Amino acid sequence: MTLPVTPSFRLDGRRAIVTGAGRGIGLAAAAALGEAGAEVTLVSRTASEIEEAAAKIGANATAAVLDVSDIAAVKAFFAERPAFNILINNAGTNRPKPMWDVNEEDYDAVYDLNVKSAFFVAQACVQKIIAEGASGSLIHISSQMGHVGGPNRSLYCGSKWALEGMNKAFALDLASHGIRSNTIAPTFIETPLTKPYFDDPGFKAHVLSKIKLGRIGKVEDLMGAILFLASDASALMTGISIVIDGGWTSD
Repeated sequence: MTLPVTPSFRLDGRRAIVTGAGRGIGLAAAAALGEAGAEVTLVSRTASEIEEAAAKIGANATAAVLDVSDIAAVKAFFAERPAFNILINNAGTNRPKPMWDVNEEDYDAVYDLNVKSAFFVAQACVQKIIAEGASGSLIHISSQMGHVGGPNRSLYCGSKWALEGMNKAFALDLASHGIRSNTIAPTFIETPLTKPYFDDPGFKAHVLSKIKLGRIGKVEDLMGAILFLASDASALMTGISIVIDGGWTSD
């Protein structure tokens, strides 16, 4: 009898890129990928953050300044580098307010980064993978709000529902090229972006009432799922969303 062998979570020899890598979920993703052996490129608009992070991850990590909202710069960035096997499409923003207070500038800021930039980063990454005949795994950082609604979240929910839809279509377009596309949809994770929200006791109490496991998420809660989707352990998974929400969407 020959026992099956568990697919490896190691990423040695693979090239990964993480957008919005200077802090929060992006930083955690870069750390997880680097620890698993991938050659990681950390991308952000702020050089100091990613340079410090890359130095801490080690010799297999490099920092690259890029504004992912500049589509021409994105295309040039990917065109002049070897293909990345793993993309963590993480850069995003939020402007929480009731829908009647949303203005056009708010709308453009959220959709331009969360949807438009995410699309064209994925496209540029994929074009290079296909050109080199490589394989790849695209991992888009979505949200539980891409599966449900939420008060004061009309822009954010809309953008993350859009990302979830794009992901499913990406998976169908890319399957024949050996490229997988999936999302990770977290609940509220304490990061520099979300931490100020929890200074409001009412808001924090509401969030905790919805998270059935009874605590705010940590970036470490996502690192295992990131490694799983990046590695051979998820080789037959594409077009899906891993919802890490402590039970929020089960209610």
